[in-house]
Amino acid sequence: MENVSAPIAPESSDPTERTPPSLTVFEDDTKTLRIEVKGDYTRLSNKRTGKAVAVELIGQIASVGSHGKRVDEGAANFALGFVDAMEPRDSAEALLLTQMAATHQAMMMMARRLNHVTTIPQQDAAERAVNKLARSYAAQMDTLKRYRSKGQQTVRVERVTVESGGQAVVGNVESGGWGREEK
Repeated sequence: MENVSAPIAPESSDPTERTPPSLTVFEDDTKTLRIEVKGDYTRLSNKRTGKAVAVELIGQIASVGSHGKRVDEGAANFALGFVDAMEPRDSAEALLLTQMAATHQAMMMMARRLNHVTTIPQQDAAERAVNKLARSYAAQMDTLKRYRSKGQQTVRVERVTVESGGQAVVGNVESGGWGREEK
């Protein structure tokens, strides 16, 4: 069971005065996992994301780097720092950014395993996992880009008429240049 305590500090207008969020994880006397957040986490908890989403995300981030019952604060703070630095605009972005941080951490873990394999099957498995995670991360980046641009695309449609026996040329056509004979 997790209990997140995170006082909301007003975000300063001067970015150099802002203290990024960080977390500390510990187990209390009742064997309850406690997560204490320090710093300014208003980028995660704003009008568009909401405190409930931010608090649950922080709990999920705390368990991203965990191994069994041991929680890796460094991995959790990396993920929290990444999400914070990317400045999520709403809940969907906050969730996607958290997934991206987790995907990156999993890829680094598998890359580390790939560097230390001793058998061909281990190498094949680690290599497949690294490739899948790399593709997933690239897809997540593309999704974030499309989401932030609100799916705006530029489409240019031009009319082309080709008469019977004629040929159409697609692209930029310029007259003149090398090989043109003067009359």
